[in-house]
Amino acid sequence: MLNLNNITVRLGGRTIIDDASTRLPPRGRIGLIGRNGAGKSTLVRVITGLLDADGGSVDMPRGSRIGYIAQEAPAGTATPFETVLAADTERAALMAESETCVDPHRLGDIHERLIAIDAHSAPSRAARILSGLGFDEEAQARPLDSFSGGWRMRVALAALLFAQPDLLVLDEPSNHLDLEAVLWLEDFLKSYPATILLVSHERDFLNNVVDHILHLTGGKLTLYPGGYDAFERQRAERQAQIASARAKQQAERERLREYVARNSARASTAKQAQSRAKALAKLQPIAELIDDPSLSFDFPSPDELRPPLITLDMASVGYGDTPVLSRLNLRIDPDERIALLGRNGNGKTTLARLLAAQLSPMDGAMNASGRMKVGYFTQYQVEELDASHTPLQHMTMLMPGANPAAVRGQLGRFGFSGPKATTEVGKLSGGERARLALALITRDAPHLLILDEPTNHLDVDAREALIQALNGYGGAVLIVSHDRHMLEMTADRLVLVDRGTAKDFDGSIDDYIAFVLAKDPAPAKGEAKAVVNKKDQRRANAEAREKGQALRKEAKAAEAELERQTRLLSAIDQAMFDPAKADKALANLTMTDLMKRRASVQKAIEEAELKWLEASEALEAISAD
Repeated sequence: MLNLNNITVRLGGRTIIDDASTRLPPRGRIGLIGRNGAGKSTLVRVITGLLDADGGSVDMPRGSRIGYIAQEAPAGTATPFETVLAADTERAALMAESETCVDPHRLGDIHERLIAIDAHSAPSRAARILSGLGFDEEAQARPLDSFSGGWRMRVALAALLFAQPDLLVLDEPSNHLDLEAVLWLEDFLKSYPATILLVSHERDFLNNVVDHILHLTGGKLTLYPGGYDAFERQRAERQAQIASARAKQQAERERLREYVARNSARASTAKQAQSRAKALAKLQPIAELIDDPSLSFDFPSPDELRPPLITLDMASVGYGDTPVLSRLNLRIDPDERIALLGRNGNGKTTLARLLAAQLSPMDGAMNASGRMKVGYFTQYQVEELDASHTPLQHMTMLMPGANPAAVRGQLGRFGFSGPKATTEVGKLSGGERARLALALITRDAPHLLILDEPTNHLDVDAREALIQALNGYGGAVLIVSHDRHMLEMTADRLVLVDRGTAKDFDGSIDDYIAFVLAKDPAPAKGEAKAVVNKKDQRRANAEAREKGQALRKEAKAAEAELERQTRLLSAIDQAMFDPAKADKALANLTMTDLMKRRASVQKAIEEAELKWLEASEALEAISAD
C-alpha cells in the first residue's frame, strides 16, 4: 500500500531521517512510534505531502486518498453534523449537482453513484461517529464557534473518519479525547477497511488497534510485527544481542591490541602484528546503549502528616452561582492513589481544582490539614512557561532565597542537569516542558500530587518512567488521564465523576471499560488471567508503596538517631579533652566513665548506620523492581 524508499530529511542543518526505507502492508494498521524529537511528525508530513524530502520517494497506488487532520481546528457557524457530512466531498458534490441537473442521463449516473457509495446512509453514519466522540444530539446541532478548541479538534477527527480515506493518518488522536471516547475510537479503528498509520504513545491503545509497529530511531525505520508489547519483547531481545555483541567486540579489540603491542617489535611476528593492527582498525564500534536523561522523574517525598489529608462533607463546587458538582463526600489519606474517571465536561477538572484549593466550596464543608502542600499539574502550566527563560531561571524564581545547589538539585531530579538547565524553554520539546512543569510543582515536596493529563507530551518510555516515579513517591496522588496503562499501574482507588457528583467506583479499570461499552463486566474466560494479573500488579504496587513508606520512616528514624548519637559523641569528646567547655552533666564524670559512655555511644552510632543502610538499600531494591 505504501512504500518509503530511502527517505532523507534535513532540518536546520541536522539530519532528522537518514536514508530510511520500509514497506507498509496493504490494509495494515501500523503504529508509528519513537522518542520525542525522533522525527515522527516530520515523517508524517513527508508521507502526506506537506513536506518535501531531501532524498528518496513515497510510493502509493495511483488515485489513493490520504486523510490527515490539519493543525487548525474547524470554526465558523456550521454545525459539527454539517461539517462531518461535508467531509465526503464526492457525496457533497453529487448531492449538490443532483439538485440542479436537468439531463436525465446524467441524473441517472449521479443517483447510481450515490447508491454505490451508500450516500443515503451517510447522515446516520455521521451522527454515529459524532456520538462516539462525545457529541449528543443537541451538541451536533450547535455552531462550531460555541465549542472549545479541544472539542472542535474532535469534529476534525470525526470528519476524517467519515471521509474514509485509503490511508488514514492519525497523529496522537487521543490527546483531545477522554477515556470513553478513546475506547470508542479504538473499537472503530479495529474494523477500519483501509490502511491506518497511527502515531501514538499509549501502550494499550497500540496493543488493541495496530498489527505492526514502525519504530523510528536514529533516523532509521524498522517494522515489527504485532502490537506494542510484542515490539517491546523484540526490542529487548535486540538490545541484549547488541550488548552481547559489543562485549564480545570489546574483548576481541583488547586481544588484538595486546597482540600488536606484544609482537610489533619482534621480526618473527611483525608481519602478523601488522595484520592484526589492520583488523583492529577495521573493527567498526558497536554503539553503546545510552542512558537517556529525558527518562528522569524523581518526586521528592513529603514529611509525614496524619490522615486524613482532605475531607469533603456534602460539598458543592462550581462557577458563579451554578454548581457543577454537588453532594461530594470524599476522604483522601496520605499515600492514596486515586484515578478520576468520567467523560470530559462531567467535572473532573472542577473537582481537581477544588482539592487544589483553586476553587472554594459553594456549600457543605472541605477540611484540609493546615500543613498540607499540594502540587497541581495541568496542560496550561506547560503552555504558559516563558519560552525565553531557562529551566534554571524558572526554578530560581519559584525558590527565592534557596541555595543554588538546592535549585539545581531539584532540576536534576527531572533530568535538567548541565547544559539542559540553561537551555531556553522555547528550544525544549513538549515532553521536556512537561517534565519541567512537574519539577516546578514538586519543588516543595507536596503531600498531594494532582495530575491532570500528565502524559500528553510524553512518549512511551517517558510514561513508563513516570509510572515508576509515582509508584516510588511517598505522598498521595490524584490523577486524571485517558491512558489506561497509566491508570492501571498507579491507581488503587477509582472515583467516577458523573451526573453532577463524584463517587467511588467499585471495580477495576477493566470493569469500568466494560461499564462504558455496556458489556458484561465479567471478563471472558480467556481474558480472566490478564485481568487478574493487572489486579495483582496494582495490589503489588500498593504493597510496595506501603512497604516503601515504612522503610522511609525507618530510614528517617535511623538518620535522626545517628545525628543525636553523633552530637552526644562530640560532647563526650569535648568533656574528655576540654572539661572546662563541656556539658555540666558530662564534666562531672570520671575519665573511666566517659570512656565507657563513649564506647556505648560509638556502638549506637554503628547500629544506627547499619539500620539506615539496610532501609536505604531496601528502598533502592523496591524502586528497581
